[in-house]
Amino acid sequence: MSTQHAVDSGLAATTEAVDSLREPMLETAQDLGRPLTQGRSARVNHKKQFSLLVVRGDGARVLRLSFPKRLPLTILVAGVLVAGGFSVVVGDWWHVRQRIRDSASLYQQIDEQRAMIDKFNRRVTELRQEVASWGELHGHIWEAFGPDVAPKNSGTGIGGRATPTERPTGKLSAIAQLDLLAENVIEEGESLRALDKLITRARKALAALPSRWPVRGAVNSEFGNRLSPWTKAPEFHSGLDIAANGGTSVKSPAAGTVIHAGPHSEYGLAVIIDHGQDVRSLYGHLSKINVRQGQTVERGTELALTGNTGRSSGPHLHYEVMVRGQAVNPRAYLWD
Repeated sequence: MSTQHAVDSGLAATTEAVDSLREPMLETAQDLGRPLTQGRSARVNHKKQFSLLVVRGDGARVLRLSFPKRLPLTILVAGVLVAGGFSVVVGDWWHVRQRIRDSASLYQQIDEQRAMIDKFNRRVTELRQEVASWGELHGHIWEAFGPDVAPKNSGTGIGGRATPTERPTGKLSAIAQLDLLAENVIEEGESLRALDKLITRARKALAALPSRWPVRGAVNSEFGNRLSPWTKAPEFHSGLDIAANGGTSVKSPAAGTVIHAGPHSEYGLAVIIDHGQDVRSLYGHLSKINVRQGQTVERGTELALTGNTGRSSGPHLHYEVMVRGQAVNPRAYLWD
């Protein structure tokens, strides 16, 4: 009973407090429909508005805010638009930030590539200078063999040596430098191939030369005119008489083919070797022959043993070199 009584007392007090207001908190429809001349001087149509009423604890009205019904929707739409615009701005900012970050790595790559290109250009310049030095070296090499064997450049050309003022002064691009370097390399390659062929032929010719002494010893009689040991009359000696004890090993001074191995009208037992390139060598006054006709011999192969056969005054080796059938001085070929 006491609780019900307290509630009823509170409700009665609240009713009395609200009824004690000078004017009602909520206006009735009749109040809203009054002409502006009646009551307040500025009445608004509350059907098209929302009102926010602030009341104290004793029921007295403190503040009343009125705003149109469309204002919340307008605020909502504006908030959505602001949020959308903000999200677009944030998205663009994030995209720009990522692009800037990517651009930083791209700039680094560009710097590395630029450094690589500069290094490449310097290297190409060094290679061009090296290839140019090859040309001068090839010129010196071909000069030793003579102009007739030097490779001929294709096509015809005119002109002379360019003076420093006539040379191009503009900086060539990397592609132009590569093209020029490729042309120089091709030209030098052709010259090298021609030189290789010439050296191959020269190697064969050098290998065919009887450049080694067949026996080691003093020369008793040189190539050329001399007095005959028997008649004391002048005669032509077509080889070298090399002193050697009987039975000394005679070795081939170069590779070749044995074309004679046996008796000779003037030199007793003799061996003749064809070395190719129209070069032949003869070994006379032998005591024993160790090769046969038609046999292929190498440099250093033992051909025979020295002796005193034929027209000879004592043990020695008659060594003779013939080029195209003509006797020449063997000393011109001996360097080993």
